[in-house]
Amino acid sequence: MPGKDVTISIVVPMYNESENIEKFYATLAGVLEGTGESFEIICVNDGSKDDTLDRLVELSGKDKRVKVVDFSRNFGKEIALSAGLDFSSGSAVIPIDADLQDPPELIPELVRKWREGFDVVTARRIKRKGETWLKKSTAILFYKIFKAFTSFDIEENTGDFRLLDRKVVEALKELKEAHRYMKGLFFWVGFRQCSVTFERDPRFSGKSKLNYGKLINLAVEGLTSFSYIPLRAASYMGIIISFLSFCYAAFIIVKKLVSGDPVQGYASMTAIILFLGGIQLLTIGIIGEYIGKIYNEAKRRPLYIVREKYGFGPRGKRGS
Repeated sequence: MPGKDVTISIVVPMYNESENIEKFYATLAGVLEGTGESFEIICVNDGSKDDTLDRLVELSGKDKRVKVVDFSRNFGKEIALSAGLDFSSGSAVIPIDADLQDPPELIPELVRKWREGFDVVTARRIKRKGETWLKKSTAILFYKIFKAFTSFDIEENTGDFRLLDRKVVEALKELKEAHRYMKGLFFWVGFRQCSVTFERDPRFSGKSKLNYGKLINLAVEGLTSFSYIPLRAASYMGIIISFLSFCYAAFIIVKKLVSGDPVQGYASMTAIILFLGGIQLLTIGIIGEYIGKIYNEAKRRPLYIVREKYGFGPRGKRGS
């Protein structure tokens, strides 16, 4: 439930962010103190393999506003973000990355818009510095496909960086699905939303944890979590191909009966068989993606397991 003395909760998923913690904290704390609002910083250690946890625990010991949730293993960024929302207590919650690509300096503008009455204030990137042409192009393509496949609008060039009012957070906490695409959920819940723009800088230190393989998986996760159109498209594809195959078979039969020409085309027939086989495998794969989601949801496992918590109870008490 919301805390009586906390206005802003900052949620920071972290995985191997040891090199960024000191600079990130100094920048973030300075900005938050400048707002004059009471705040807390909730850092979720998502199974880091470096000394991220040690640095966070040390920081929590120095600043009681810093709280740490330590996962038992790596559960992924979307789950870490969900856990941060669960443990937040502020009247407004701001998810942000620790690599300083999302500028903490924008937080006062997010808060100002929130004070004007908006429930969700999204930070929209107008420039993405340090990213390749391929990554930018595929991001644009994904947003266009996502908007075409879903029944609600999602704003392009946005990440997790935004402000969420407490009632929005409580609505998100009611969504318990295991497969979570948080950027989609932020827009799916609705409420009164607006955006502010910024230029995204390159990472302060280290490398992005999202390679192209993980980005593709995230894109598939987002599309299949909010739309069944891929299943419908597979059905339409099967109908069209079946119709074309029937027409071609009729053409071959008529040609044989009328002209008596021997049936030619071993190579073309092989190509057609391989093509149809590929379509069948694609369709099975799409169906399997949805069946896999049903399987995981049916198990009803918890989204995450917390190994330790720091800073949520009396000082010095482990796992409180």
